[in-house]
Amino acid sequence: MGLALFLAYFCIIQSGLTQVNIKETKIWGPGLEPDKIVMPARYFFVELAGCTGPEECDANSAQGDLEVKIDGITEQRTPCRTWINILNRKDGFYIVRYKVYVTCIDLKISVLYRGKHVAASPYISNGIVLTDECSCPKDDLENTMKIWGCGGTPLLVRNKLNQFAQIDWTQLRTKVIKTFDKPHSVSICHYIIKDNTAYRKCYGKYVGFNMFMDSILLSLTRKTKLPDLEMFVNLGDWPLAAHNLPEKYPIMSWCGSHDTYDIVMPTYDLTESTLENMGRVTLDVFSVQGNTKSLFKNRIPMLFWRGRDSNKHRLDLIKISRKHSDLINASMTNFFFYRDQQEEYGPKTDYISFFDFFDYKYQLAIDGTVAPYRMPYLLAGGSLVFKTDSKYYEHFYPDLEPNHHYVPVNTDLSDLVHKIKWAMVNDKEAERIAKNGQHFVNDNLTPKNVFCYYMHLLNEFSKKTVSRVDIFDDMELVNQTKVIQCDCAMDVDKMRKLIEKNKKEHQYYVHEAEEL
Repeated sequence: MGLALFLAYFCIIQSGLTQVNIKETKIWGPGLEPDKIVMPARYFFVELAGCTGPEECDANSAQGDLEVKIDGITEQRTPCRTWINILNRKDGFYIVRYKVYVTCIDLKISVLYRGKHVAASPYISNGIVLTDECSCPKDDLENTMKIWGCGGTPLLVRNKLNQFAQIDWTQLRTKVIKTFDKPHSVSICHYIIKDNTAYRKCYGKYVGFNMFMDSILLSLTRKTKLPDLEMFVNLGDWPLAAHNLPEKYPIMSWCGSHDTYDIVMPTYDLTESTLENMGRVTLDVFSVQGNTKSLFKNRIPMLFWRGRDSNKHRLDLIKISRKHSDLINASMTNFFFYRDQQEEYGPKTDYISFFDFFDYKYQLAIDGTVAPYRMPYLLAGGSLVFKTDSKYYEHFYPDLEPNHHYVPVNTDLSDLVHKIKWAMVNDKEAERIAKNGQHFVNDNLTPKNVFCYYMHLLNEFSKKTVSRVDIFDDMELVNQTKVIQCDCAMDVDKMRKLIEKNKKEHQYYVHEAEEL
């Protein structure tokens, strides 16, 4: 009887293992073309096929079931050194990230599920695979965007630049400096890109955030040949080019508003998470997805929020949460702007991991001083995002659809409780909107999307500029600090012949997976 029970249990387990269709499983993403697209961390997505729902995928996919192996050869004919990070979203969806530490050729990416190749695995790149620290700009910006598959010019880039018939810095430069050189309240940097090299002069007392603009420009100049251009970058949160100023000023800012002309870039936070993916930044749109503990249906049906007192409506949220403690868990983590009201709206609570926010079904994106820069990460977490109406926006807001990617609420939160109750009654619809928001992130806010946005922005900006681009004597060079020595014009065929000649001595496909 014991043997019969064991055999029955074994059969049940085996039937579960056959649920995933490894041939129909989808694999896609820029990391499958590492010889064409260079990023700090390359990545691709894996979506299992054959599951009838996320619970079944989760039940059938234990940690370690999906395996990724990357092999290649270096200039020194040694194995290519990589670091692989697999993020399991627990719904049959995986994000695979990897870093390449040395220049390699013939990179072979094997994706296996329970020991067998899935989809079109293995994926082999026949060209040179450069590290992100290699400075090998071969193509101009427009050709690079074609190679990367960047698509059309983003809507917001077109709309913002259409505000200006042309940009003549000989007419605007002095006016911009005079208007915004306010050391204690405004910080801006004047940038010149000349012969694919960046120079700048900054104005203001607090200019430390120039490191984000420096870093993205340096990263781009290692990958492509930027056009010569001149621009002013606002280092603060508030957009500067107000409609009530005597002239339109084409200033680039992290955040836009309905009453300013600022040309909007991805926020410094999203930019840094792109440049430091799998680096010193631990919070990014991928890590959020890989560190949530449960599926939507198993999360606590409450709205969860933590933050500081940078907007009076955040104080309103605390009031509402106390009245509806069964629906909202909200607390301040710091008081700065309304310290005199800490006794009423406190006590402040300890910080918790952002990943733990997604123990709850509902999240709130509410303005701080400007737009809530955590919005990409809230959408990525797979909970339903409620977003307050606001005049402020990030670079991707025009592409978001209310009640499709998120649920809109009034600025003063007067309808928040009603909307939460709606979500609780309409759980399937709430889950659908949450899932759409997560899809939006993977389609629009990944590192490749951020790089492409910057490329489009600089390309279109240069077309609008009619003034001559010159380096000014008081500017400083923005130094490349991450560059390593690379052979950008490696003779791949010659390398292959050397490898073939010494194949027995230099085995580099060290992981041969079982073929189907």
